[in-house]
Amino acid sequence: MNEKTDRGSTAHTPDLDWSQVRETVLMLELASAQIAAATRDSGQAVETLTVSFTRMVEHIQEIARAAQAEPETPDHAENRSRLIDASEEVSTLVHQAIVAFQFYDRLSQRLNHVEHGLGCLSELIGDRRRLFNPDAWRELQQLIRSRYTTHEENAMFDAVVHGIPVHEAIERYRSDIRSKGDDIELF
Repeated sequence: MNEKTDRGSTAHTPDLDWSQVRETVLMLELASAQIAAATRDSGQAVETLTVSFTRMVEHIQEIARAAQAEPETPDHAENRSRLIDASEEVSTLVHQAIVAFQFYDRLSQRLNHVEHGLGCLSELIGDRRRLFNPDAWRELQQLIRSRYTTHEENAMFDAVVHGIPVHEAIERYRSDIRSKGDDIELF
C-alpha cells in the first residue's frame, strides 16, 4: 500500500482493514491543522496591526508635544486645547486596542495548546502499543497540563480530569476569569 492509502480516510470505501481509530486520528489531525492555519493567518494580521499601532502612538506623542509647545495665547489656545484633547482621546483608544491585542495573544496561546494536545492525542490513539496503556494516557495528560500557563486553565483541566462535567468546568473557569477582572497580560 502507498502512504496516502495508509494515511487517508477509507470510510467511503471500507474494507476489512477499515479502522475507526485511523478515521479518528485523521479527524484529530485535520482539527489540529485547521487551528494551526487559523492561528498563523490571524497572527500575521495582528502583527501588522501591532506595528501600525506602535507607529500611531509615536505620532500621537509627537502631536501632543507639539500642542504643549504652542504658546497659550488667545489666538492659539483653542487649537492647542483641541489638539491636546484629541491626542488624549486617541491615546485612550490605542490603549483599548492594545488590551484587545493582549486578549488575542492569550487566545492564540490557548489555541496553540489545543493544537499541541490534539497532535499528541492523535499520536497516542494511532499507536496501538500505547493506546491501551494507562501510563501513556497519564503521560499525555501531564504533558497537556504542563503547557497551560494560567491558574484558571490548570483548574479547568484538573476539574475535567477529576470528573467535573465540562460545562461546569467551563463555568468555573469563566467565573474565575470574571473575578480577576480585566487584568489581561501577555505571557
